[in-house]
Amino acid sequence: MGKTLFKDRRSGSAFVVAGVALLVAAGGMHAQESAEWPPDAHADRVYMIGQAHIDPVWLWPWYEGLSVVHSTFRSALDRMAETPGFAFTASSAQFYESISESDPAMLNEIRRRVKEGRWGAVGGWWVEPDVNLPSGESLLRQGLYGQLTFRRLLGRTAKTAFNPDSFGHPGTLSQILHLQGMDSYVFMRPSPKEKTLPGNLFWWEAPDGTRVLTYRIPISYEDDKDVRGRIRAVLSEVKPLPRSFMVFYGAGDHGGGATKENIRSIAAVQKEAGAPEVFYSTPDRYFAEIRKSEAAGLPVYRGDLQHHSVGCYTAESQMKKWNRTAEISLLSAEKLTAIGSLVWGAAYPRDEFTAAWKRVLFLQFHDSLAGTALPEHYATTAPQGYGFAGNIAAQALYKAAQKLAWEIPATDSDSQYLVVFNLQPWPVTENLEYDLRWNHGATGQVEDERGNEIAHQWTRPTTEVTDRQRLIARVALPPFGYRQIRIRKGEQTADAGLQCTDRTLENRYLRVTIASDGGIDLFDKTAGHEVFGSAEGGGRAIVLDDPSDTWSHGVRAYSKEIGAFAHASSVLIENGPVRGRVRVRSSYHDSTLTTDWILYDDARTLEARVTLDWHEHQKMLKFSFPVAVSEPRATYEIAYGNIVRDPNGDEEPGQRWIDVSGTHDGAPYGLSIANDAKYGYSVAGNDMRISIVRGAAYAHHQPQVLDPATDHLWQDQGVETFRMLLIPHAGTWQSVDVPRLTEEFTTPAPIVFQGIHAGTRAEVGSFLSVDAADVIVSAIKKSEEGDDLIVRCYEAEGRPVSASIDLFFAHKRWPVRFRPFEIKTLRFNPRTGAMREVNALEE
Repeated sequence: MGKTLFKDRRSGSAFVVAGVALLVAAGGMHAQESAEWPPDAHADRVYMIGQAHIDPVWLWPWYEGLSVVHSTFRSALDRMAETPGFAFTASSAQFYESISESDPAMLNEIRRRVKEGRWGAVGGWWVEPDVNLPSGESLLRQGLYGQLTFRRLLGRTAKTAFNPDSFGHPGTLSQILHLQGMDSYVFMRPSPKEKTLPGNLFWWEAPDGTRVLTYRIPISYEDDKDVRGRIRAVLSEVKPLPRSFMVFYGAGDHGGGATKENIRSIAAVQKEAGAPEVFYSTPDRYFAEIRKSEAAGLPVYRGDLQHHSVGCYTAESQMKKWNRTAEISLLSAEKLTAIGSLVWGAAYPRDEFTAAWKRVLFLQFHDSLAGTALPEHYATTAPQGYGFAGNIAAQALYKAAQKLAWEIPATDSDSQYLVVFNLQPWPVTENLEYDLRWNHGATGQVEDERGNEIAHQWTRPTTEVTDRQRLIARVALPPFGYRQIRIRKGEQTADAGLQCTDRTLENRYLRVTIASDGGIDLFDKTAGHEVFGSAEGGGRAIVLDDPSDTWSHGVRAYSKEIGAFAHASSVLIENGPVRGRVRVRSSYHDSTLTTDWILYDDARTLEARVTLDWHEHQKMLKFSFPVAVSEPRATYEIAYGNIVRDPNGDEEPGQRWIDVSGTHDGAPYGLSIANDAKYGYSVAGNDMRISIVRGAAYAHHQPQVLDPATDHLWQDQGVETFRMLLIPHAGTWQSVDVPRLTEEFTTPAPIVFQGIHAGTRAEVGSFLSVDAADVIVSAIKKSEEGDDLIVRCYEAEGRPVSASIDLFFAHKRWPVRFRPFEIKTLRFNPRTGAMREVNALEE
């Protein structure tokens, strides 16, 4: 039993074991070899799907995973040569690319079997990723690079998406799959005990109305021992519908695939009287035949598929930040270099971007990004991979930015010049921060191209030297463009609009008071009431008991509070015309927390910059924000959309922002919080919480018990940093355009220091804009084939909208109508001026 549970290692329950035990107790499995089949079994059609679930990295390093792929594929080809009709199914474009590099002859064999219909090439993604944590654009790139690799190496793209082992699936995924050319989906988690669905086979509908035919694998995706027993167990579970179903078999996790014993068992069942019709097949064949017979009457499900292994949203927190940083860095670099290649001759390093994306997509494999792999992966492979991608992005972005900056005149040798870029297609007021060599203390004038003074202040630099200062400035930037600013000697004339002390920050909109435990009271002066509905205020750092394993198997919520950070001290470290900044230090046992609360002069938002030094084991840290509303409604950003969930305290996955809204004294009100590094959240009533760290043991899987007398390796230990943006709002979150604010907060504005030189380009410029507030441009890149410009955008606030995308540099406008949460991709040919809508494969 222990072995069986370990094989289905992430189920978090004794589901498989219990199912097997019941069958054995009733004379099932091997004990029931001679028993009759149920009376109606002969009417069932069983599609036997031979496969091997392969984790390219989990309890073993990636290079061992490659060896497993090679040996498993060799075994499958050998079984095909031995057994007429035997079929095998395998996903993951990265596997096939590895085979093409290490064994081209084997790839030729696989290609031949694909043409015969006996090798089911499924998935269409680079790997089988986590799908809760990657951004929507990352999921599209999984399909872009995956499907193009399938076509190049196998002569076809995948029709069936295949991700059985991932730990949950966002409700927007159906649209993403459809745009990648896939019309069917196979998954397994969450199990029936974790998520009730209308059946194992159903139509899964995204918020924009897109559907894919979806199959939840009954019981398990692998079985290398008793195929006959598995057929009987599945037949029992999937009744009454459908009468046709898939049974997956073969050794997995560390590869293996279908065994000779599996094949003998299938042959024996085929000869048994009263047995169902059993035959070798692939998922593609199954779904094609379902569409001809049963598809029209299948139920429709709308929503996400959660929850399984909720600890994965937070485990190995540094991995999560690396992932988000890499995604944003690559997208920023692509945007600037793609536009730059058409406007000012910048280089667009397509091959380097592809290599960087493939590295990031591999690291998004479900056991990798979830934080459940071996420690070596997070010590070496992950930082090396994300560093590789980040370096490519930075090199490309700043080379493009430097090339444009060199064309802008900067001629006064007594001044210094910066060029600041905006990568959003709407105007942005950027909170610029930049260290300069500046020998004039906290004085100096900052001007735009017209000589108008820009609000600014000077503060300590990030280095401990005498001739540098850090400039803080509020710079108005045009849509997707740039502005040059000039720094010269002189006295600034702007007065501070802030009132700040060691324990308070206040502007015309908000008043912040630091509490004795390090939390805050936040008063919304426009609304006339406190933002937080608790006497303890908000922003408290709560410590919760978390004895669960790395996955948090069997856990739905973290609710047992055992302490909080306290003993807080606060000091005002910045006070100027642009912003005030109070630093709060607190502690819990051996851990320390430093939170800098930052309020800008004209801002309706409050920023927190957090440095945590964590040294706790099997304890979770959450930040608590009890919003002063009744009838709370919790909304979470997910991949290319958002979703409303019950505020019942369950741990939930999300992307960069979360909102709790309701009513305060009968008027609509709420609070949104954006962040740059976190994915785990919970909302219990009006108490919105962000999960920060867990301190779990590496790769600890129940029922293994940690021996307190033995040293263990613990996650999340040491220093980490992240940022949050609090957005209080009257009305709904849509009324303040939270998706736009999140884009601005999480996407750094590139800044280029200019030397003194002549130039002919204007000091301010704009290249692209979108006129609808709820349309986000998520990606701008060059096409994978040809030299066209790809612009991807989506509706982010859940309502139909008409928008215009203006390409100023080409004098082109694209009017487009969006359904709620619809993703659209524009392909622009710069030679002909033609613009057309394409799918996610750019076709």
